Amino acid sequence: MAAELQGKYQKLAQEYSKLRAQNQVLKKAVVDEQASSAAVKEQLKMKEQSMRKQEQEMESLTFRNQQLAKRVELLQEELAATETKGKKSKFFEVDEKHKQIEEALQRKLETFEREAAQHQAVLNGLTQKYMENIERLQNEKAKLEIKSQALENEAKDCRHRTEECQQQLKALHIDLGSRLNESLDIINEKVPFNDTKCSRLNALNVPLHNRRHQLKVRDLAGQALSFVQDFVKALLNFHTYTEQRVQIFPIDSAIDVISPLHQKFSQYLHENASYVRPLEEGMLHLFGSITEDTVTVLETTATLKSFSGYLTSYVCFLQKILPYQLKSLEEESEFSLSTSALQARNLELYSDMKKLTAVFEKLQTYISLLALPSTKPEGLLRNNYSSIFTQISAALHGLHDVMKELSKHYNQKAALEQELPTATEKLRTTNDCILSSLGTLSNVTGKIATYFSNNLDYFTASLSYGPKGGSGFMSPLSAECMLQNKKTAVAYMKTVKKARPDSVPYKEALANRRVLLSSTESREGLAQQVQQSLEKLSKLEQEKEHWMLEAQLSKVKLEKENQRRLEATKSTSTGQLADLMQENTLSSSESEPGQEETDKALGEPINRASLIGMLTVSTENQEIQEADSREDLIKNYYMARIVEVTTQLQLADSRAVHFHAECRALARRLAIADKSKEVLSEEIKSANQSISRLQDELTTTKRSYEDQLSMMSDHLCSMNETLSKQRDEIDALKIATKGNSKKNKSR
Repeated sequence: MAAELQGKYQKLAQEYSKLRAQNQVLKKAVVDEQASSAAVKEQLKMKEQSMRKQEQEMESLTFRNQQLAKRVELLQEELAATETKGKKSKFFEVDEKHKQIEEALQRKLETFEREAAQHQAVLNGLTQKYMENIERLQNEKAKLEIKSQALENEAKDCRHRTEECQQQLKALHIDLGSRLNESLDIINEKVPFNDTKCSRLNALNVPLHNRRHQLKVRDLAGQALSFVQDFVKALLNFHTYTEQRVQIFPIDSAIDVISPLHQKFSQYLHENASYVRPLEEGMLHLFGSITEDTVTVLETTATLKSFSGYLTSYVCFLQKILPYQLKSLEEESEFSLSTSALQARNLELYSDMKKLTAVFEKLQTYISLLALPSTKPEGLLRNNYSSIFTQISAALHGLHDVMKELSKHYNQKAALEQELPTATEKLRTTNDCILSSLGTLSNVTGKIATYFSNNLDYFTASLSYGPKGGSGFMSPLSAECMLQNKKTAVAYMKTVKKARPDSVPYKEALANRRVLLSSTESREGLAQQVQQSLEKLSKLEQEKEHWMLEAQLSKVKLEKENQRRLEATKSTSTGQLADLMQENTLSSSESEPGQEETDKALGEPINRASLIGMLTVSTENQEIQEADSREDLIKNYYMARIVEVTTQLQLADSRAVHFHAECRALARRLAIADKSKEVLSEEIKSANQSISRLQDELTTTKRSYEDQLSMMSDHLCSMNETLSKQRDEIDALKIATKGNSKKNKSR
């Protein structure tokens, strides 16, 4: 139903937009024609007025000519009368004047006639154009009437559709009202309390993980890392080249001994890398801590504290070298070849270095305040951090301004120093390097200030995200809990997406169950078979141990025989003794693998027996019989001990088999119970999820329907208003066209 309403609404909106566009075009055309007709009317009025004036002038001229003619007649009569009297000279002058006046009037009459002809031609052209415009407007009027009829028909259709939509809206109101009552009953019964009202309880809620926020923060951190790397590189160059300049100006250390002040200043500048490079390392650690699976806000960014510490150490370094920098500038100003302009530039650099240190101190103060939430969340209120970001942006812009001023003043100073007679090529190159590093610092600080000001709104808007309705910072424990929940959710989704194994068919499961039951019933028979096999195994092990003992005894006898041979051949030559010793070693080496095997097979008791045998071998010939009897006793003792141990082992194995079978049966029962428990828990979870999903769908559908109904009602009202306006405009056009037609007819 909602999709149909949405489709109908989109069609109505498209038709309305088309009609509105056509209406705008028509309105514009009508307004243009009205303006052109009004202009033509004005021109026509002006021409009529000019024609009337010319006609009046013509009438006045004709009247004047008549008067002049009468006057001429009178003058001729007087002339005739005067001629009789003999006064001819006066009448000649009057005649000349009359001729001049007549010629002038004749010229005016010709000019007026030409102007009248021109005005008549213009008037004829305007009337023709006006008639053409009237015909075109009449055609457009007919088209507009046709369109107005079509719009009226569409308006009727829209009214019919609105009636249908209102009926559907009533039905939806009734349905949503019933669903709302049901959902309210469920909420009142199932939801015990709303923990978002209490700030203490709301702090325990775990917020959602904003992946888009993490990607945005990582992107911004990457940009900041590149800027900081360029800034660190430029700072290293600036401090290094400043150290080189101190070594060569105003006194070159290669020629003469520099002052103790410059020596100390050079020593401090030489340590700049230990203060500047940690800034880059701190920013690298900060960038590395921002990943997609972490929560990066002020209270969880512990690496920001280390970056703040590195910046603090660099500010301390600047404070330490500032007095030496200022004293060095004073010493350069006191140099004998220093001019007044160079001293003025040194004073400007004097103030610039102070401003630079002050700006860094200000920046370090606000960045240390940003690191407070990760260590002391109660240090400042959350509302104050928007002003802190604003102050950081202002401090970065101030740093850029100071760098620009420093670069400009140092450029002027380097230009003045090149004119000095003591300026060397080394000084010029060093000044050029310092200027390039200052230019780089100016550019980088400008980029950093622009970057921070462009993202200031994002920084202030995304200070921290916590539970809905919370006003304080999110605790790191909540962030850790949120990440653990995210990991468990990801693991759960991975397990859900795994393909289910093929289920066992019912008949095969029944057959397996029968086999399992038969195997458990024949458990006693299997135990007997195992016991018999263990007895056979023990007998075989006894025989093996017997033969291994025999091999050990034969080895002992062989060693005794070798000793006898050695004693017999003591008086022989050394060569023969060496041969015998070699044979003995070979025989002992060949017998070692067998001895190791017997040791491994017999265990500790057999090893002891072999050791005793070895000890008895070293005795003299008188004790051979005692050693043999002792070996027999040991052998008999260990054989009895082995038999006893094997019987105990067989009993233990039989008991272990019995307990193993029982444990397997219990484990199967436990697995079946666990599976049923998991199935029930999954059903409970799915039921809870379906309940929450239905509640969410109910709220969303209710809001969407309300929004759609309000939007449809607003659009219907606007369409009615536009239709009424169009009708009024059409009526006005009709009246205007009727008036124009009447005027044209009258003309």
